[in-house]
Amino acid sequence: MQSVQRSNSPDAQGYTLCVLGCGTMGIAILSGVIDGLNSASAATTNHQNGFHKWESHTPGTLTPVGPPDATVPSRFLACVNREETAKRLRSTFATLGALGESVEIVAKQNSEAVRQSDVVLLCCKPQLAHSILSEPCLREALEGKLLISILAGVTIRQLTELVPSSTRVVRAMPNTPCKIREGMTVVSTLPISCHTETDRAIILKIFSSIGRCRFLEEKHFDACTALSGSGPAFACIFLEAMADGGVMMGLPRTEALELAAQTLQGAARMVIQGGTHPAQLKDAVTTPGGCTIAGLLALEDGRVRSTIARGIQIATERASELGQPSKN
Repeated sequence: MQSVQRSNSPDAQGYTLCVLGCGTMGIAILSGVIDGLNSASAATTNHQNGFHKWESHTPGTLTPVGPPDATVPSRFLACVNREETAKRLRSTFATLGALGESVEIVAKQNSEAVRQSDVVLLCCKPQLAHSILSEPCLREALEGKLLISILAGVTIRQLTELVPSSTRVVRAMPNTPCKIREGMTVVSTLPISCHTETDRAIILKIFSSIGRCRFLEEKHFDACTALSGSGPAFACIFLEAMADGGVMMGLPRTEALELAAQTLQGAARMVIQGGTHPAQLKDAVTTPGGCTIAGLLALEDGRVRSTIARGIQIATERASELGQPSKN
């Protein structure tokens, strides 16, 4: 079993980031941050060589630039429950280059990893939060640390009851596209303290490097969980249905899927980059007596609008139940 080793380099810069629970979201966030830092390094080299390239991600995503500082992670710890998982993750992160290979992946060493960290990302399943944060020595290890929870349904109040009063607890709700730096993350507003400015910079550099980041009051988090957290699954249902329609009308499956995916991406970017309301885009495509209005009426017959909106409503209600104690 690999043990956690403290780096004693006197010129080490940046902070140590620990990810507690490397499931889908933990891997996505850590992979996205590392890719962002790799891009920053490549951008610096390309700039020095007089070479420039277009960003491959949505404008609004920020790539950290300049040398590491107190708000940029320089050491990564990933905590898992089983050694088999650790071996698999080492192969996963190895594909991200030297920085990915430097990720220290440890099994059943949560307390020691947290003790050596400055910022802790809690990425376990919501129902495991209490057992993980109640592990021996973990409470003491969190003294004075910044704890960022991405757990759906688990409130700041619930978390603060499990950690020392000196632990700064923040909630964040990212989504899986952060793995390709196309994520959307909502972060709870920060309480005013002597750490607020630094904590805000750390949070923005983590989540803005993997997509868009917005601060909102915690009361909106269940809706954010449904809209942007579950949203990729809803979007994929619509995307798959569009492709199926193309196949039904004779298009090859591969081309139908490509057309559908690029069409949705293009429409979404027109909304984000141009600030155009979706209704304006719809009306611009809809000509009198044309094929678009015919298709739109068929969608309205199927109550697509209300069904999607109701899906968000039901998912929001479910999100509010995820972190709550079982009634059984």
